[in-house]
Formats: sequence, structure tokens, C-alpha cells
Amino acid sequence: MDKLKLHTPDLTAQNIEKLASLFPNCVTETKDAKGMLKRGIDFDQLRQELSDHVVEGPRERYHLDWPGKREALLAANAPIAKTLRPCREESVDFDTTQNLFIEGDNLDALKLLQETYLGKVKLIYIDPPYNTGKEFIYNDDFKTDTTAYFERSNQKDEDGERMVVNTESNGRFHSSWLTMLYPRLKLARNLLREDGTIFISIDDHEVSNLRKICDEIFGADNFRANIVWRRTVSGAVSGQGFAVSHDHILCYSRHSDAELGRLAVDDEEDYKNPDEDLRGPYKTQKLERTLEGARPTMTFEIETPNGPMLRTWAVSPQKFKELLADNRIVFSRSGTPYYKQFLSEYKGRLPDTWWEKEAGNNQEGAKELSALFTQKNLFTNPKPTKLILQALRIGALPSDSIILDFFAGSSTTAHALMKLNAEDGGYRRFVMVQIPDSCPEDSDARKAGFSVISDISKERIRRAGAKIKAENATTAPNLDIGFRVLKIDTSNMKDVYYAPDAVKQDELGLHTDNIKEERTPEDLLFQVLVDWGVDLALPITQETIAKKKVFFVDGNALAACFDPNITEELVKELAKKKPLRAVFRDSSYGSDSVKINVEQIFKLLSPTTELKSL
Repeated sequence: MDKLKLHTPDLTAQNIEKLASLFPNCVTETKDAKGMLKRGIDFDQLRQELSDHVVEGPRERYHLDWPGKREALLAANAPIAKTLRPCREESVDFDTTQNLFIEGDNLDALKLLQETYLGKVKLIYIDPPYNTGKEFIYNDDFKTDTTAYFERSNQKDEDGERMVVNTESNGRFHSSWLTMLYPRLKLARNLLREDGTIFISIDDHEVSNLRKICDEIFGADNFRANIVWRRTVSGAVSGQGFAVSHDHILCYSRHSDAELGRLAVDDEEDYKNPDEDLRGPYKTQKLERTLEGARPTMTFEIETPNGPMLRTWAVSPQKFKELLADNRIVFSRSGTPYYKQFLSEYKGRLPDTWWEKEAGNNQEGAKELSALFTQKNLFTNPKPTKLILQALRIGALPSDSIILDFFAGSSTTAHALMKLNAEDGGYRRFVMVQIPDSCPEDSDARKAGFSVISDISKERIRRAGAKIKAENATTAPNLDIGFRVLKIDTSNMKDVYYAPDAVKQDELGLHTDNIKEERTPEDLLFQVLVDWGVDLALPITQETIAKKKVFFVDGNALAACFDPNITEELVKELAKKKPLRAVFRDSSYGSDSVKINVEQIFKLLSPTTELKSL
């Protein structure tokens, strides 16, 4: 029985809990007046979370710090002026697929996905570049000052954006690697569902630092496991006197009580039904326990076919009586009791933290890729689909989950997801993100006609999807093997830097339309979807109304018309359809009076429609 507290609520503790749920990286340890450790809030970090510039003011506390951390936090929070442009010619089943392939820097992609997929992703798997002293490339330049950073992030100087490498000559700096990964993980956490989970592959070089930043971002209480995966059979010589054959996979959940899946029963043939129990096959489990550490109440005498037996048991006397009455106890010839574990009631086995044969290895991953393309060595150390399948079976329980991989590489994650959907009839969706890194000039990928890694990624999904669908044509005829290709680009809006009083009379015509000339209506539609937070994979249809092209997203979820000179006839017909949202180009109105008329028509015919202009 719980005791009465007999004191008023500790409001400070409650406030700390609220802040911890919003900003887990701001929770730290500090000492009270008696020198005892207690939970507290890192106010310097909290100020940084609520600021749009680097905040100074370090103090002594328990946390992981490195040169560039504050800039990394600023990078995570800073806005960007970019968009996602659809590319139909590189997509598969563009109009009907629920899957996405985003080409571009993953930091930008994660920011563009914040509104649309906030709290909706069930599982994230990433295989980020390992800090091995070899080159890894990313678009973040934290060595510039704040002004230059904002100019770059808001696309004021595309040509000034440069690539940064972390090489052996750089001393394999931990700071460069942490600064690259920290903002990406911070943004990724926002996308996870309340019961979401993230798996991160890493090797020995950064596993300790990765766990520290994950403790900070996801919360130490939400750590689930450090899985050790045997990635190679022979092992690679490390220079430290060992042949290293393993990698780590850190697993964190959004909340520690998030349910994880269990793995399939690997000994199903051991389940029998000799007494034809209506509950089906079962196997027997021993009831007797050793005396060591046993509670006195668990030691008692029971009646067996061979007489009384005094032992220490795994259940209480009352529980034993219930099992016996429910025909869940069987006796051996010697009279030893066992209880029945029915296959129909067994949820599966708990995932182990040592993954070997069932998770495949890098050699298998390379064979899978070469079997699809016939060429070898297109991609360095691709992960095997078995590895990702293991993570999916644990973390992607609902069959309609959204799965994100923002270091897609050769798209093993998409390949594994399509396999699992074909296997269990699920309709999980993937979102792959891959930067178009150039393939080395003398590489096999170049010889095979691939200039950038993202092209390999997309082609693998095409070939793997076609193969899986052909192999499962009967059992999974509606398998979604398509994907929409969306490419990160500068905003569709023109960059206007003039103050109103600086615009000359002969330049006014240049500013009547705020859309860049080369952008298509479908480009504008996807910018609207991003800005409005509408699912980027919803079905899109087109209709002609009053001689104007109108896009409809997911039926009536959104209606958009970007043609010039819209008429009242169009607006009335559109309003009669009562869409949830409607959007037009600002320049399409012709005049302020026309814009007012449009608003009034919608208020009259469809007052619940949310109306906006681009």
C-alpha cells in the first residue's frame, strides 16, 4: 500500500521533469548544499536552446563538451531557406507510392522534415561515417562566424558553401566528427514517435563519445542496448594487436517504456502436443529451482504421482495450484513437475545483444549488392539486409510504421524493408536520405556509369524492388516497391535583397512575381506541402477547372492552383469541393480586390477551408 506524502508537491522537481521531457540534453547532475549529487537543469544549455545565436557562459558541470558544440547546437536550431523539388523521371510509381528518397545533405533534409514528420517516425536506423582517420564529407562549416553561417544556411551564397573533411592529417579529431553528428541526432529525435526507437551503427573509435551524446540528446534513461555485431568473419588488423571483427549498434528509444518486438521462435519443432491439449503444441519448462537465493515462501511440498516432493519451486503455492487446475502441469516418470509453455502464447524470444549469424556480415552485404548489379565493389562495406531486418523486427512493430535512414548509403534499409513487407504482408514506409557524393574517378562505380552515390542508392531500390515483387507476385501482389525522388534545392522564391526605398522605378517589374522562373507548378506544390507540414507521400491528382490546372492532395486535404489570372468561376468551383486547405500564387490574384473576393467566396461557400497564398 502506498503511503500518503504528507507534504505539498515539489514544484521545482515537477518543473525539472517538464523541462527534461522537452529538453533532455539540458538535464545534468549538480551538488546540493550538503555536497550530494542531485538532478538539475543546465541553464547555459537551456539558454542556448532558446537562443538564435551562440550563448557564452560555461560553468562546472557533468557533461560532454568539445570545441564546436555550441555551434553544432546553433546549426540544429537555425532555419534554412530550402525546398524539396520532385523528380518524376527518377522516381518509381510517383503518384501512388508511399516511400520517399530525398537527395541532398541530411542536415537540410531533417530540417525540411520537421513539420511533416514530427513525432511520426517509428524507427530510425543510421550508419554514419566512422571516424577512422579517412575522409568523410559533410556540408557543415562551423569555422565561420555566425553571420556567415546564417548567410550560407539561408542560401545567400551557394558558391561559398564548401565541403569539410576529417582526415588522418587532421589528427582524427573527435570534435569534427561530433560536431557533424550532434545536430543531426538532435533533429532526428524530434521525428521519433513517443514509442519510437533509433539504431546507430558505429565502431570502436567513437562508440564511447556517441553514447555520451545520445545520453544527452535522447536521455540516459532511454538507453536500451549496446548491441555487438560480428561484421566480418576474419577480422581486420587494427594495429593494436587485435583482429577486429565487430561493430557496435547503439539502441535508444524516445521513452524507456517503448515496447520492443521479440524475435521469432527458433525451436518451433520442439513444441509437441502429446496429450492433445486444445491450446495446441507446447514444450515443458522445469519448475524446480536451486536453493541459492531462494525465498522461503517458494520452498514447499507438493503431491506428485510418486508421492510428496519438497523442493524450491519457480512459483508460489497458490500459483502452483492454479497451474495444476488449468492443466498446465505435467509430471515426468520420476514425478518431477513441469509446466506447459504453449507456442500460441509465447511472444517470442528477447533480442540478444550479440548479433552474429542471424544478422549477416559485411561479406554477405557485398554479395547481395553485386548480385543485383553484377559488378563488384560498387560500394564500400554495404550492410547486409539481415542486419536491418533484425532491427526492423525489433523496432518496427506496427506494419504501417515509417522508417527513416538519413545516411542511406546503398539503401540497404529500403531493401530490407521491402523484404519484410513481402514476408509479413506489412506496409511499412521508408524515407531514405543520401547526399550526392561523387564516386571516385577510378572506382568500379564510375566504370559502371554511376557518378554519385545517391544514383547507386536509387538504382538498388529499383532493382531490389522489382526482384522482391517478382518473387512474391502471388503472396504480395500489392507490395509498394516505388519511391518519390525529392531533391533538396534553394527556395522557389526569388531572393530580393533591396529595401523598399532602394528599388528603382524601372526595376519594379522584376518584383511583381516572387517565384523563380525555372520552377514548375509541382515544385511549388511540394514547397507548400513542406511549409504546411502535409505528408509528402500523399497521393496527388490533377484536374482542369475553368481552364486552370488544379492539384488535389489526398482527395480534399489540399487544393492548389498556381496558374496566373485566376477567376471567380474557378474559385467558386473549388470552394464547392470544400477542401481542408487551399493555396494560390500571390501574383495570380491580379489585384488586392480580387484577393479579397477570393477570401469572401471561401468564407461563404467553404468557411472551414484554410486559405493561403504563395
